[in-house]
Amino acid sequence: MPASPGLSGKTAIVTGASRGIGLAIAQRLVDEGARVVITARKDDALQAAVAELGGPEKAIGVAGRGDDADHQADVVATALDTFGSLDLLVNNTGINPAYGPLMDLDLDAARKILEVNAIGTLAWTQRAVGAWMKEHGGAIVNVASVAGLRPAPGIAFYGASKALLIHLTEELAVELGPKVRVNAVAPAVVKTRFAEALYTDREEEVAAAYPLKRLGEPADIAGAVAYLLSDDAAWTTGQTLVLDGGLTLNGGV
Repeated sequence: MPASPGLSGKTAIVTGASRGIGLAIAQRLVDEGARVVITARKDDALQAAVAELGGPEKAIGVAGRGDDADHQADVVATALDTFGSLDLLVNNTGINPAYGPLMDLDLDAARKILEVNAIGTLAWTQRAVGAWMKEHGGAIVNVASVAGLRPAPGIAFYGASKALLIHLTEELAVELGPKVRVNAVAPAVVKTRFAEALYTDREEEVAAAYPLKRLGEPADIAGAVAYLLSDDAAWTTGQTLVLDGGLTLNGGV
């Protein structure tokens, strides 16, 4: 694939990128000419992902927890020291350690969901903007969810955290323009390990609710993220691109 003029030579941080959607995004960015710094908690999985992406000339992995301030600072410093810029940020890290009704939700789990999915995203953005983008410009994409657009029984608080993330995207777009663009994507069910519980052993049944009659693939999300980061989206900010195979048209989540 030829390098895109919008991404060639640029440096991106992609959080939560050792597998699934994050890795697919990192691969798409590398394919389009960017260099990436990827993060994940487990170093072995991260280094395997780096090798898959083409090695240290194209990708570097830094292991740590997404909501850890020292880890965030280390990743930003690594991007600047290694590749000389920090033009793009993809806030993909997200967790959902709880399933069930809100009345049964452990409040410590709720706090952790907010810390990682929303406050962590804001922290990564503050660091990237402060270290590079405020002066040089840049583009940011936050990975939200259709669960943040309407009620999602069973994963309600996860959805609430993604609703907050969508609103943060809009607020940041207003505050950081014109130099920094901030957008989001809101996927429905994508075939990853993270979402396995939502479709395992019943994929055909779940997909039947989608007008396109299939679940998402990580590449479906990666292409949209690459577009929002590119110069093709130069007049787009504060938007949430719904990537759901038409599911929400039928009233589903």
